[in-house]
Amino acid sequence: MNKQVKVLIIEDDPYICELIILYAEKSGYKVDIANDGMTGLEMFYDSPPDLVILDIMMPEMDGWEVCKEIRRFDKTPIIMLTGKGQSYDKLKGFKLGTDDYLVKPFDPNELMARIKAVLRRANPMFDANEIIELPLLKIDFQQYKVTYEKQEIVLPPKEMELLYFLASYPNQVFTRQQLLEKIWGVDFEGDSRTVDVHIKRIREKLGNSNAYWRVKTIRGVGYKFEVDNH
Repeated sequence: MNKQVKVLIIEDDPYICELIILYAEKSGYKVDIANDGMTGLEMFYDSPPDLVILDIMMPEMDGWEVCKEIRRFDKTPIIMLTGKGQSYDKLKGFKLGTDDYLVKPFDPNELMARIKAVLRRANPMFDANEIIELPLLKIDFQQYKVTYEKQEIVLPPKEMELLYFLASYPNQVFTRQQLLEKIWGVDFEGDSRTVDVHIKRIREKLGNSNAYWRVKTIRGVGYKFEVDNH
């Protein structure tokens, strides 16, 4: 991703906070800490994170209330971190909108894996960092740069994400609905013509008639990034 992922930890146990900070920063995340629910909510609104790790049993305001407040206005991914392992608590968390649930004591490596999985579900492009190079074309997603025939082409974020995603899966067909979910998210309320408009703009900027690759329309289905392997 072209920006550092920010994680907000709302947890009153200093040892657990230190442990998560150690592993999260090692994984490349920026970390903010709040030791009670009220402070956590204030930090959430003052400087919105990409993901929240939320304890249940805390002073001032418990994790259930914090989760409920966040979900009133926002869909930022939340991982519940708690000593309660009963199925009732898990169900309650998921009903409130928690994305994942981890019971203490936990393996910090497992938490890092779950963070990555939850972030990827929320935004499939979050950890995209590969440079894709083809004849005439170079896509550097981390820098949000596209070079076509040695000229830098400016693409708005969604066009960039759509091109990078398609080029990451050469010769694989995606329906318009799949592309909407992957690039705009499962909660996007627009229609499939959004994809068509963005494909048209990409083609206008990069052309679509060279001998090496093209964004191809699969009639009645969707699109694929077709690459000539010969």
